[in-house]
Amino acid sequence: MTHVVGLDIGSTYTKAICLDGDRKVVGTAVRRTGFKLAQASEAVFEDLLANCGLQRPDILYVGATGYGRYTVPYRHAQITELTAHAQAAVHLFPDTRTILDIGGQDIKAIKVDAQGRVKAFRLNDKCAAGTGAFLEKTARYLGLTTEDIGPYALRSTAPKSISSVCAVFAESEVINHLSNGIPAEDIMMGAMVSLGGRAIQLMRRVGLEPGFMLTGGMTRNEAMVKALEQALGETFHVAPNGLGQLNGAYGAAYLGLRRVEKLLAEGKPIPPTAAQLGQAQTTATVRRWSAMAATRRRFEPCGDTGECPVVIKVTKPAPAAASEQAPA
Repeated sequence: MTHVVGLDIGSTYTKAICLDGDRKVVGTAVRRTGFKLAQASEAVFEDLLANCGLQRPDILYVGATGYGRYTVPYRHAQITELTAHAQAAVHLFPDTRTILDIGGQDIKAIKVDAQGRVKAFRLNDKCAAGTGAFLEKTARYLGLTTEDIGPYALRSTAPKSISSVCAVFAESEVINHLSNGIPAEDIMMGAMVSLGGRAIQLMRRVGLEPGFMLTGGMTRNEAMVKALEQALGETFHVAPNGLGQLNGAYGAAYLGLRRVEKLLAEGKPIPPTAAQLGQAQTTATVRRWSAMAATRRRFEPCGDTGECPVVIKVTKPAPAAASEQAPA
């Protein structure tokens, strides 16, 4: 029996899913990522194997996506988040054309075609007030756990919106509402309404084409889904059985299975893992955001296979030889 695994190493949660040769879900696993990405991917893989009743030799192929995909030593391929989400969305709901993914540290709006190829996307990672992390922080301030957010917010009768677009100012606004006697459930639901409005604005920037799908951890939050649908005036596809949170991992597994099927049909061997090739990284790539950093890169449009974005690095020219330099 063929078994492939998809991993999504996100900034907040690491997700894993196993598919069999019939594209059926064998098992899933989710755990907090923390700051040691390689350890998180190893731990969630062990959880997945235990949940599936499988051993490592039973897994034929592993596809990795997400923030920490390059830190997975046992991966056979790394896949961009946009590609993984797009392919999974269209496979699960063929009429999907606009995807909204709300993560812990960013929000992505993705426009796709009927083949699951990325046509356009927008990313909002400028401030925590526009991400799922803001809701978690608000919940902690109100004494709620992440699991309590949805049911608690649904008790609201008069949501109090959070107008600030900065997380720091938004927190002050939450404190001010509490001091004025606003019920906590109205503040929590108001935070969701505010986040939903910002998310829909991001979707408008890629173009609102019906078949809408919501992915990410917020798919488990009924109140958040309700706030988004009210802001958009349309319904969202949400994958059942918790698969919405694992959409990226599902896409990585789905693409991995298609790759395996092609290799087997052509009589070709399964490629080696990153560790076998000596390409595994144990730490995440350090990104420099300084204005003085050398960031001369240009971006090309998405490729025909759906891979997006394609980045071409422009190397810095070598310094002139001593004989060619101007005299002092």
